[in-house]
Amino acid sequence: MYLMNREVIQSITTKYLQLQPFLTERTRRLWAATEATQLGWGGTSAVEIATGISHKTIRRGIKELADTTALSPLRSRLPGGGRKKITEHYPDLPEALEALIDPVMRGDPETPLRWTCKSTKRLADDLKKKGYDIGTTSVRFLLHELDYSLQGNKKTREGEDHPDRNEQFLYINDQVKRFLQSGQPVISVDTKKRENIGNFSNVGREWSRKGKPIETNMHDFPDKELGKAIPYGVYDIACNEGWVNVGISHDTAQFAANSIRRWWSNMGHKRFPKATRILITADAGGSNGYRLRLWKTELQKLATSLGLNITVCHFPPGTSKWNKIEHRLFSFITQNWRGKPLYDLVTIVNLISHTTTATGLIVKSAVDTNKYPIGIEVTDAELASVKLKPHDFHGEWNYTVNK
Repeated sequence: MYLMNREVIQSITTKYLQLQPFLTERTRRLWAATEATQLGWGGTSAVEIATGISHKTIRRGIKELADTTALSPLRSRLPGGGRKKITEHYPDLPEALEALIDPVMRGDPETPLRWTCKSTKRLADDLKKKGYDIGTTSVRFLLHELDYSLQGNKKTREGEDHPDRNEQFLYINDQVKRFLQSGQPVISVDTKKRENIGNFSNVGREWSRKGKPIETNMHDFPDKELGKAIPYGVYDIACNEGWVNVGISHDTAQFAANSIRRWWSNMGHKRFPKATRILITADAGGSNGYRLRLWKTELQKLATSLGLNITVCHFPPGTSKWNKIEHRLFSFITQNWRGKPLYDLVTIVNLISHTTTATGLIVKSAVDTNKYPIGIEVTDAELASVKLKPHDFHGEWNYTVNK
């Protein structure tokens, strides 16, 4: 075998480094094949040592030099050539990846963009255990395709983290999976920010003629006659549907319970005609806070009237921004009415009801004209009459009210 000396290999390396920035995939292959052919016996190995180009690539180039009709001058690959996307080999890979992320998922409440605290290496290792041949680079590309990204911290904390914060997230996730697997409804509830009704400026921009913006009031003082709108949302996790009850009175536990009742009457019972129980995921505070006596007594009335056992799982204090309704319903409503004055209740309901997404979100809305008084006292006897069963894990956050 003819052994190439160091000078020859160094000469090839020097030429390759000078040409490399200007070579395409195909010209790189053909140049390497030309060098190997000119060197004769042992030329392929010499070029491989000098450039790092694999011997398979060089041999492929030699074949192409021998058959000039194999490729058109402007193509680097045959039609259909190149590495296939990993999702063509594993069509269910996106679902498998999201299943790993979801229990510890965090989301920016104002956008559908989400991020995960799991590293790509950890995710790749977990997927390999499930039988997927995937590396960290493929995981990174797939996360971007699924609208995930790594983001820095944002000041949205509402207090000190509870020591069982993560365990509660996992517990909620487990409860949600159990209910969904048995075909029972799971809803996420919360009150959206109160909105001034009237000709007031709304954050955001929309397309309009140059120099002809919508004119609004100079000041944002609430109109005493029109008042404020209080949107209480109910998001159906399984069906990707939302109900928004627009109140005009006060955000109380009675208002929250009636909003859930109206969702069930208008949407829920049609989707789940055989339901025997329902799971509600809610914030720790607000009109559906876990410490409110009125919330418990109103849940009892709701369970009795609907004929359903109601299980409630609260997010730990200081984590309300990660309630699913925030980034699966409210964020899209905010996007839909950006830059539009909320002139009246009809405008608000129409804008909410016409909110859609590429994933098929359906939203319905209606005005709630009921008056909800504040300051209602619940006696010990009334609270004791509630058929409430605390769960073994943090019974103050997780409990069931029987019908």
